[in-house]
Amino acid sequence: MQLDRTDYRILHHIQNNARMTNVDLAEAIGLSPAPCLRRVKALEAAGVIKSYAGIVDAGAVGLPISIFINISLERQERSHLEDFEASIRTNPEVMECYLMTGSSDYLVRIVVPDLQSFERFLADKLTRIPGVANIQSSFAVKQVVYNTELPLQERI
Repeated sequence: MQLDRTDYRILHHIQNNARMTNVDLAEAIGLSPAPCLRRVKALEAAGVIKSYAGIVDAGAVGLPISIFINISLERQERSHLEDFEASIRTNPEVMECYLMTGSSDYLVRIVVPDLQSFERFLADKLTRIPGVANIQSSFAVKQVVYNTELPLQERI
């Protein structure tokens, strides 16, 4: 799908307030409601808009600890990577997982309520994934920046 300035403006507004009504969105971008809704539906159908979500404060729901884990595998063959990725997806603590370049193969971010939960995650889940060779964990002390909006301002 080829995006134009209007599409980027729609995305900007939706990223900032996904609960915005179509009428309000149309007014904000200078379209009438029907064409605006068609564009939003087209962005959804093309997979540009993947989903809509509420952002919940992790600390407020008892998950104050965010841990970044660098994971190296014994082998970097496709089947080993696919097996690891399938296994890591099954863990609800995992918020993000990236295949990386550099000294480790994966960077994973998890959230847990306490250190005992982290220990259980390591012992009962992560270390039991076949092919994991090395695990290095870093605890986030403070979240300085957390953005969910992609930087689309230059395209608007």
